[in-house]
Amino acid sequence: MTHPFEIELETTLPASPEQVWEAIATGPGIDSWFMGRNEVEPREGGSAAMETGGRRAQALITAYEPGKRFATRTPAAEDGRFMAFEYLLEGRDGAATVLRVVHSGLLGDDWQDEYDALRRGWPFHLGTLHQYLTHFPGRTAVPVFAAAPTGPRPTGDVRAALARALSLPLPVAVGARAHAEPAGLPPLDGEVVWADDERFEIRTADGLYTFHQGPGVALTFHHLFRTGTEGAEDAWQRWLTGLLG
Repeated sequence: MTHPFEIELETTLPASPEQVWEAIATGPGIDSWFMGRNEVEPREGGSAAMETGGRRAQALITAYEPGKRFATRTPAAEDGRFMAFEYLLEGRDGAATVLRVVHSGLLGDDWQDEYDALRRGWPFHLGTLHQYLTHFPGRTAVPVFAAAPTGPRPTGDVRAALARALSLPLPVAVGARAHAEPAGLPPLDGEVVWADDERFEIRTADGLYTFHQGPGVALTFHHLFRTGTEGAEDAWQRWLTGLLG
């Protein structure tokens, strides 16, 4: 049985509508703050695709009004499930933009857990978008994803292991300083800019680094704004697997 849902959020971003449009409606822009590797065909009726961890999802672009409105909708599954995303932009004085996001659709039988996860995730993603437009304007990032099973160990133990590896005190809090020297990667030195029960994000001079712990799995979603990122995803995968294996 399917269940309809809708999540609506609004945020003010320190960028012009044109800059926000580049961030939310182009593949390189989405790569710089959201999840996975993205492709966007720039027209209504075109396609938008996201690949994360080897899984590719596609959607139809249902609205494409540069600087104003961008919307997509995934194909309906056999049971009718689908997701739709709408981004509405409105410029403000002082090179600021109000962005309204509407995420809607139909969820399946476990809709409550899925809805709760989506509801918790969106403020984080919009926070990352704010970090991107504030600290890395005009640049685009290489997305880096890694996942490692954690078995039956409690998520609190997983978070503690991640914090120790990054020289962070517990509880992880915004403003804390992080340091790590992963093998095959430049040293990570930065500041925690987001922390909730499921994830924390570190901003460095060259990237946004997110560490997520959930039931049975730990994930990283990084956005690297530097050159020489070849091999970074494999190196982070080795780091995460070695830490939690």
